[in-house]
Amino acid sequence: MKILDWYILKRFLVTFLFTLLILIPIAVAIDIAEKIDKFLREETLTFFEIVNDYYVNFIIYYANTFMPLALFIAVILFTSKLAGNTEIIAINGAQISFTRFLYPYFIGATIVCSVALLMNHFFVPSSSKTRKTFERTYLKKRKYSDTTIREFSLQLNDGTYIYVQSFDLKRNTGYNFTTEIYDGIQLKQQLTADNINWSEKDSTFKLYNWKIRKIFKNRDSIFSGNNIDTTFAFTPKDFNYKNVMAQEMKTPELIKFIEISKTRGIKNLNIYLVELYKRTSLPIACYFLTLIAVALAYKKKRGGVGINLTLGIFLMFLYVFFLKVAEVLGAVAGANALLNVWVPNIVFGLFSFYLYFNARK
Repeated sequence: MKILDWYILKRFLVTFLFTLLILIPIAVAIDIAEKIDKFLREETLTFFEIVNDYYVNFIIYYANTFMPLALFIAVILFTSKLAGNTEIIAINGAQISFTRFLYPYFIGATIVCSVALLMNHFFVPSSSKTRKTFERTYLKKRKYSDTTIREFSLQLNDGTYIYVQSFDLKRNTGYNFTTEIYDGIQLKQQLTADNINWSEKDSTFKLYNWKIRKIFKNRDSIFSGNNIDTTFAFTPKDFNYKNVMAQEMKTPELIKFIEISKTRGIKNLNIYLVELYKRTSLPIACYFLTLIAVALAYKKKRGGVGINLTLGIFLMFLYVFFLKVAEVLGAVAGANALLNVWVPNIVFGLFSFYLYFNARK
């Protein structure tokens, strides 16, 4: 790399970190103002727990979230300063093309993108798990009704299905339970129970007022009883799949969860697919946002940094708006989650290439 490349890359990373360090304290201050009364209300909650369990993980989450925004603002700021100081005129005078000028920018974008990918897929989910546990314990008291799953069905394997009318996750008790075993389309066995209770200690279910029907070629056998202990290839955690926080699972765990859920016949997994695809699409946007920012600030304008920054922030929030809309649409049953998540990147990617070809001229 040449001296110019190191100069631009250094300014790129320093301005990026400076911008990020400005945004994070603002987010923390706003959050403290909103939640200070809830913290004070909890007599057993210590200052160390608030900082260590909540705000450390809060900073990790929002630092990762703000990375594209900080990158975009940083590139506009220092590129506008280069243009304002006529340094870009000198660079053009040295016969350095716009494409070659972008080289250190894209090295910087690659560094930020790589860090964001690692954060999104591995570190942020672990951090979010601790933060959300704190929120559920101290900030968002769950109501009893939130712990009850109703009208739940699940496919355990190719021929085994279960159904429960309602299951209370707090008491680990369910009502009107049925499991059926099929050979192809032929029903081979059906087990029903008025009540089902999970024992976490020995990982067994206790069935009350149960009845089992076994179907043979020429006859049926029916057995019944008051209660019986048995095991199944599921736990109450499987009843809670709709409430599982996708943000709390690392990518390998999330992929495994999606695959198991598909085999069990769970229909709408788009909310998990959106989270999975977003973890890659958002960091990749660093390249498009960098190109847009450089193209906007490359030429000196009347109004200087102010006009570039205003336009840049408008475009950034427009991107965030499209991203949120795409996430909502992608989570709808039957929607193409992958396409919806990547639409903002496709649109802004095309826009960045338009600005690139304009700037080259």
